[in-house]
Amino acid sequence: MEKSYGIRKTLDAPFEEALEKITARLKEQGFGVLTEIDIKATFKKKLDIDFRRYIILGACNPNLAHRAFQNELEIGLLLPCNVIVYETDDHKTTVSVIDPIMMMGVTDNKALGEVAIEARGRLEKALNALN
Repeated sequence: MEKSYGIRKTLDAPFEEALEKITARLKEQGFGVLTEIDIKATFKKKLDIDFRRYIILGACNPNLAHRAFQNELEIGLLLPCNVIVYETDDHKTTVSVIDPIMMMGVTDNKALGEVAIEARGRLEKALNALN
């Protein structure tokens, strides 16, 4: 059984369309995409292995990140918020967003918990806006 580290939604949409949609929905919630890691291309280049289309987006809401850094400088180890987009075996596309509350649960900092709650709400809105 797969373990879930976040919130997931499977779409009956092409991979590229889902990637564009989640990027736009994240932007609506104040997140920019800082990094994009193409797992398929990396595995092909480094290992000569074929893999499904799978992208990891590093999403950041600057206001929330600033609040987090004001409370704990080492919080950068847990940022940015990862969002994954991948093809399923049945040719659908899954989009998953990290659960910031779970991530910040490794700290005992109440102020970070408040930031995580807001981040999760925004990420959920972005995910729920996908169709």
